Amino acid sequence: MWLRLILCVVSLLGNIGQAQESRDSGEVTGAMKRAATYYRERVASHGGYVYHYSLDLKRRWGEGEATLDQIWVQPPGTPTVGLAYIRAFRATGDGYYRDAVEEVANALIYGQLKSGGWSNCIDFDPRGERIAQYRHGGGGGKNNSSLDDGQSQTAIRFMIQADQVFEFQQAAIHASAITALDALLAAQFANGGFPQVWTGSVEGQAVVPANFPNYDYRTQGRIKNYWDMPTLNDNVCVHVAHALMEAHQVYGEARYLVALKKLGDFLILAQMPEPQPAWAQQYNHAMQPIWARRFEPPGISGHESQSIVELLIEIAAYVQDKKYLDPLPSAIAYLRRSTLPDGQIARYYELQTNRPLYMQREGETYSLTYDDKNLPAHYSWKTRSLVDKLQARLAAAQQDKSPATQPSFQNLTMKARRIVQELDSQGRWITTADGSRLVGQAKLAANEQYLSSAAFSENLTTLSDYLMASQRQD
Repeated sequence: MWLRLILCVVSLLGNIGQAQESRDSGEVTGAMKRAATYYRERVASHGGYVYHYSLDLKRRWGEGEATLDQIWVQPPGTPTVGLAYIRAFRATGDGYYRDAVEEVANALIYGQLKSGGWSNCIDFDPRGERIAQYRHGGGGGKNNSSLDDGQSQTAIRFMIQADQVFEFQQAAIHASAITALDALLAAQFANGGFPQVWTGSVEGQAVVPANFPNYDYRTQGRIKNYWDMPTLNDNVCVHVAHALMEAHQVYGEARYLVALKKLGDFLILAQMPEPQPAWAQQYNHAMQPIWARRFEPPGISGHESQSIVELLIEIAAYVQDKKYLDPLPSAIAYLRRSTLPDGQIARYYELQTNRPLYMQREGETYSLTYDDKNLPAHYSWKTRSLVDKLQARLAAAQQDKSPATQPSFQNLTMKARRIVQELDSQGRWITTADGSRLVGQAKLAANEQYLSSAAFSENLTTLSDYLMASQRQD
């Protein structure tokens, strides 16, 4: 009798749980559609997006204030939103999202440069101040395909996935993806690294390991055309690696795997020797750390070094070769002993002395200092230490264990419910400013409200992930 009662209770609770899950899924699907409809039909311009919008949609910001004819490629702009639409289509099968994907693809195709990649902005005004040399959209000006801040890489990832969504039958989308990938591979240096910017195939360079410079870096100043040289700044290599992995997974061509391995080989070469076995932001072709912008001196970069440790773990797992783990024990040990008293890691450490290196600013003039007070606010001079996390990830990789990266279904459900509740009656997720300067240089007053493409994309992706997870639960 008691056993029968217990079984009945368990069955009842299971039915209640399924009913709740069904209601949640219905509410999530509805919220996604309302949000996507508002963003696609009210916010989009020429099928693309910028970073931030005033609530009345009269002001738009990318890198600076944008016109109605300008959309942004750099994340979290157009391809970031497009990737969220792709995720929503895969979660729901709703053709509305596929149509949105096509609009984003057409916008990016218009703004693809003759050099094969993208710059940070696409200007649809033939006389616009940001017009460039577009493959199909006419225009003039510059032809600089950029890897800075994931610009071309994120557009490439979107175009690859859009090609897959349309089962490789949309000729313009397929051609755009392959053209961009061809150009990316042609921009890879002989040592496996990449420049920040390219206009065509790069010239051959010597393949040598990183070494300390023998010049006086303090008096040298900014390097002219530093963007033509191997760079790790702003996670260029991380974004490139993810684009190559995406291309290899979707198209199955060996050339993308070869390029990825070559990139991993470059990162091994780029590790500086003792006593600082980590990575710089920027190198010359002799593989010596150099200046980039006037506030970016040669030095060991804590931020980029932590990112490279994570990336080499990813590459080692993807290509199934543990040689890419070999540089990491010494790099992690270096980062641990370089951690600041406050638990953070400096963006720059002076070459060989390893003293934390900063900048002070007077007007437009920057000067080197060891003092971390009164630092310019436009740049991150310190970063959170990830040393313990990196050590754990390396240990798992050495034992062929995959770290758990997926959130639990319970946590995903809680996040989905919160996101649905935060959607307003118009289908908007509204962000409230905290008074700090936004990406793109927009300065909003504290508590001023705006729309964020980053928030829209993240929320739509999370809700899509919830739907797919709930389907697996069934």
